Amino acid sequence: MKLWEKGIPTDKQIDFFTVGNDRELDLILAKHDVTGNIAQAKMLAKIGLITNQECEDLLGALAEIQADIAAGNFTIEDSFEDVHSKVEYLLTQKVGEAGKKIHTARSRNDQVLVDMNLYLKEEVLQLKQQVKSLFELLMNSAEKYQNVLLPGYTHLQIAMPSSFGMWFSAYAESFIDDISMLNAALKVVDQNPLGSAAGYGSSFPIDRTFTTQEMGFSTLKYNSVAAQMSRGKSEKTVAFAMASVAGTLSKLAYDVCLYMSQNFDFIGLPANLTTGSSIMPHKKNPDVFELIRGKCNKIQALPYELTLITNNLPSGYHRDLQLLKEGVFPAIQNLKACLDIAIFSIPDIKVKENILEDKKYDYLFTVDTLNEMVSAGIPFRDAYKEVALQIEAGNYKSPKATKHTHEGSINNLCLKEIKEKMDQAF
Repeated sequence: MKLWEKGIPTDKQIDFFTVGNDRELDLILAKHDVTGNIAQAKMLAKIGLITNQECEDLLGALAEIQADIAAGNFTIEDSFEDVHSKVEYLLTQKVGEAGKKIHTARSRNDQVLVDMNLYLKEEVLQLKQQVKSLFELLMNSAEKYQNVLLPGYTHLQIAMPSSFGMWFSAYAESFIDDISMLNAALKVVDQNPLGSAAGYGSSFPIDRTFTTQEMGFSTLKYNSVAAQMSRGKSEKTVAFAMASVAGTLSKLAYDVCLYMSQNFDFIGLPANLTTGSSIMPHKKNPDVFELIRGKCNKIQALPYELTLITNNLPSGYHRDLQLLKEGVFPAIQNLKACLDIAIFSIPDIKVKENILEDKKYDYLFTVDTLNEMVSAGIPFRDAYKEVALQIEAGNYKSPKATKHTHEGSINNLCLKEIKEKMDQAF
């Protein structure tokens, strides 16, 4: 069954090519399609296009379909083009003529828009919660290890002293920026497009404010053409927010892999979070974090994939937009999986103490030394040259201690302020 069928059969090769894997992907949208149908039925009854009894019959049938979806019993067979045609078929089978009326004053185009916006809204809210959970774990570790010093690097060369408190809370605060990106994406998708039909509205006196409230959208996408143009833009906006989260997570994963290597040996992972080698008995590989890094790097390519699909399309609907699902759906699931495994793994990171006792880290404190000299009245440039000469002569004495007081420095991490900042963003 196709919603656009006119009794003329479609060539099987054309059907296979145009439908693609939409049936499989649409199973993800099924519950949201029912939500849209519920709002549509109530609205049609409100404006008198169906009777109250027909509305009640439709709502009862939709509740049954929703239960089947929740139980995992809903399928989309090859005889149906998509979730919309399957749901309409089931409604017609269950309630007869009323099922044929449900599509009044709408198009498959705005059905897809509704389903995608409801889906993306739900997923963004879940991603926000996962990021918040990971933030809290990182902040817990920052508090626990705030006084354990760690070498800081620039150009992968020993640079200045850092700390595990600074390292953990750096990623925690970076995730606040990602929450802001997710908030922006949420604002874009939390708009009701239902009623835009094929992109130019309807001659029926539909009540779009009513369906907006019924589906829990914050506002209405008023202009019908603008609503249609949001297809692709909504997905791309969410993709950029996801890429932001993935970028932070990928960098964190890379640090974990680097820091647990024997050459650095700053942290350790328990055996259950590592894998071995088929020929090297000593190996404990950070495969979990390597896969987080790889998957998150792949997710960061998604906005550009969606851009290339949509950036040369004029206004109005085009079948190219169907391809957006193929990239978006797996990427969302992969990002959620990466966040889940990070949440599972981060608390088990074992921090090594007394790292800076190794003499190769003595030069971490050269800036602290010259700053002490400047505080004592020596001009900065003279102090810089004096410390450089001590290093060249091999008689530099490292204090191996820090006295950093400004906001966000080693000895003043502002963890309380960072937590408040997250609360405000969230």
